[in-house]
Amino acid sequence: MAEKKNKAPQPNQQPSGPRRWISMIFYMLAFLLLGYWFYGDRGDKGASKDLSYTKLTAYIEADAIDKLQVYDDLHLKANVKPQKYALVFGAQADGERAKGQLEAQVPSVEEFSKYIDNVNATRKADGLTVIDVKYEKSHDYWYLILVNILPLAAIIFFLIWMSRGVGGAAGGGGIFGVGKARAQLFDKDKKDKVTFQDVAGLYGAKQEVQEIVEFLKNPKKYTEIGAKIPKGALLVGPPGTGKTLLAKAVAGEADVPFFSMSGSDFVEMFVGVGASRVRDLFRQAKEKAPAIIFIDEIDAIGRARGKSVMTGGNDERESTLNQLLTEMDGFGTNSGVIILAATNRADVLDAALLRAGRFDRQIHVELPDLQERKEIFQVHLRPIKLDDSVDVDFLSKQTPGFSGADIANVCNEAALIAARGGRKKVGKQDFMDAVDRIVGGLERKNKIMTDEEKKSIAFHEAGHATISWMLRWANPLVKVTIVPRGMALGAAWYLPEERQLTNEEHILDELCSLLGGRAAEQLFLEQTSTGALNDLERATKQAYAMVAYYGMSDKLKDVSFYDSTGRYDYGFVKPYSEETATLIDQETQRIIANQMARAKQILTEHAEGHHQIAQLLIDREVITAEDVEAILGPRPWKSRGDELLEANAAIAEAEKPKKKRAPRKKKEENVKSDNNE
Repeated sequence: MAEKKNKAPQPNQQPSGPRRWISMIFYMLAFLLLGYWFYGDRGDKGASKDLSYTKLTAYIEADAIDKLQVYDDLHLKANVKPQKYALVFGAQADGERAKGQLEAQVPSVEEFSKYIDNVNATRKADGLTVIDVKYEKSHDYWYLILVNILPLAAIIFFLIWMSRGVGGAAGGGGIFGVGKARAQLFDKDKKDKVTFQDVAGLYGAKQEVQEIVEFLKNPKKYTEIGAKIPKGALLVGPPGTGKTLLAKAVAGEADVPFFSMSGSDFVEMFVGVGASRVRDLFRQAKEKAPAIIFIDEIDAIGRARGKSVMTGGNDERESTLNQLLTEMDGFGTNSGVIILAATNRADVLDAALLRAGRFDRQIHVELPDLQERKEIFQVHLRPIKLDDSVDVDFLSKQTPGFSGADIANVCNEAALIAARGGRKKVGKQDFMDAVDRIVGGLERKNKIMTDEEKKSIAFHEAGHATISWMLRWANPLVKVTIVPRGMALGAAWYLPEERQLTNEEHILDELCSLLGGRAAEQLFLEQTSTGALNDLERATKQAYAMVAYYGMSDKLKDVSFYDSTGRYDYGFVKPYSEETATLIDQETQRIIANQMARAKQILTEHAEGHHQIAQLLIDREVITAEDVEAILGPRPWKSRGDELLEANAAIAEAEKPKKKRAPRKKKEENVKSDNNE
């Protein structure tokens, strides 16, 4: 620890590197400019007297000048005769009079030369001495420094800046180090490193990654039977599911050099830098083989070639990808180096990058299920002080579709809410408020609404709540509110069922629930509002998906126009005719119209319950599933989350008797001893 403190930068430390050179150049330039301002182009002008050209000619004609020096820049210096000092300088001090020099500017050297020739001819005719005139070139040394030396100094400064600034950021080696790889070499002795124990859930992904680590630790176990280590593994999954965390765990578990880079680190403004950095990265890894290279967000350089019509930067990216393909499995050998990469856009990657021999394995890191969310909560709840009201099973059930990053955000947000409220421990309500904050946005209680708007929103949300409560496959309701949150004026929270397969009945019930708000407005208020925009958008997309993707329509059965490869992302032609497009539109409108009629029928049958829910929303602004159950009665169907929790509890209960066999033997021994007595 003492050594680390000694290495810390001191606050009064002098600037080094490019900053020091910038300071030196700045002071040098300031010195040159000041020198030129005071002395440049003036020679010993401080010891002379400036005068106009008219006075100069008057002094010449008065025989006060005996010598003249004329320069090519129209500058003139004249020596005054000692006996004429009083005429020229007047009552000035003897020190300045002794210098006896005048300076002036002439209109033209040629005109002044003709004038002096005439004066000298007249003086010679009168028997007077002629004026000695010399024509010389000007020597302004400060001007020469600024014109010749300063540009050279600027070029030298630019080269130094490129060498120490750009080159240093590229990994050292001066300006020629731009092509060096900026990979971070993981320190295996780091104390706060991540291990597989820190990664909750992700059972299948962890198993495949652990096998790679095991091969590096004990390669003989696999090579004895002829097995070869995979050359690459690609982690694919939605954002926040733990792909980078898995790579950190590999770095913490493997006792080999671990190089980490981002896909954007290969991209640079200079041509050929990306390919050069790829070569340098693999060169470093081969020197320390066996080693692991991790490239995060590989889609930055691994996009499919030839899709974009643009040139320039696209060509540079393709050259980087070509070099990466060659290094992974090209003509040369690449033994002992394993490539790990992560992306959430596997559909846009080049096919040559995904073939066997490069990325042999594609490890799918999906959103966590109920049991995995429970384990993730247990990891993130370790440093948080909890009260007795917090139930991990309840929290995992209330967060379907949340990723690991979302769960970490929920835990942190709950702790912030508890601290904001002045509580010493985090409770169940804090977690519920955190989930509401993340899903729905911040409450805007200060937003002013009229009674008519409040009634319209209440009837709308009550329509959703009533229909979702009465339909078996609709998502179970959790809470309804008419308090504005984010951009929404009202919201309803549901617990989506975690299904592996979705059939037509599930989708139709969800569509009917989505249209319940608009149906309630038309049926009970006889009006429509813009508040149903999000509902209509989701319902329309779902209906189009039923017809065009899932083949769930009467007139287009068993037909799907979905493109899982993403090859038609930039196409301008639909994969079906205009007649089929018209049929898709008609079927979509028919499905939505049927579900709208179904929603109105359900609301008509339960109009009294709907009105009670709406009035309760107007009075209290927020109601829960318990309030809806008190009005409409209990739902006759259990949710899938409840079924999974009950199944897990049954399994745990079935395993308990196995651990209690030893106490039974003791009871039997006690009975035998009593009989013997």
